[in-house]
Amino acid sequence: MTDSERDLADAQRRHWQDTYTAHPGMYGEQPSAPAVHAARVFRASGARDVLELGAGHGRDALYFAREGFTVRATDFSPVGLEQLRDAARVHGVDQRVTTVAHDVREPLPLPDDSVDAVFAHMLLCMALSTKEIHTLVDEVRRVLRPGGVFVFTVRHTGDAHYGAGIARGDDICEHGGFAVHFFPRDLVDALAGEWKLEEVHAFEEGELPRRLWRVTQVLPR
Repeated sequence: MTDSERDLADAQRRHWQDTYTAHPGMYGEQPSAPAVHAARVFRASGARDVLELGAGHGRDALYFAREGFTVRATDFSPVGLEQLRDAARVHGVDQRVTTVAHDVREPLPLPDDSVDAVFAHMLLCMALSTKEIHTLVDEVRRVLRPGGVFVFTVRHTGDAHYGAGIARGDDICEHGGFAVHFFPRDLVDALAGEWKLEEVHAFEEGELPRRLWRVTQVLPR
């Protein structure tokens, strides 16, 4: 990681900490549409446990737990994870949810072949370099069991904010304090590598609206 990348990563961590502190439960209690889709895909694959990367305050992690999955939720914001744990107790699913404060620039804190499914809603399009994104997907591959499913969403270069705000290089733009790595389609295809790429689904979310891809890929057995 270069000094500028490290500075941006540290700034983003502080920004998310401050944002969750100022706006507890900022995304509400209802699950995201990609999480609802992922739960159906995970169930159809026979998955029992889910690793969520970038869980934030936990609306999707809680949904997976309510749907009967055992959930490991990670985020680099201890504030967000504290809100997740509090909500899990309120909803009576705290026995199905564990949390780990973790920066995805570091190796995932799990052994090889240890989870059935991985979910990441807009985590891969945070302030991560292309190299860091590839390394993260390699880590997801390492911890998934054969036949495991990875569902993730990313904002793409057709989004209205692409090219707006402060250019940080490597298709990363900072707007309103949030840095986003906007994905070209060839990056999605490159990340699939030897995976089975099941779907790249375009959708919109939020008021702008944000334009995203929902990607579903399966690890060969």
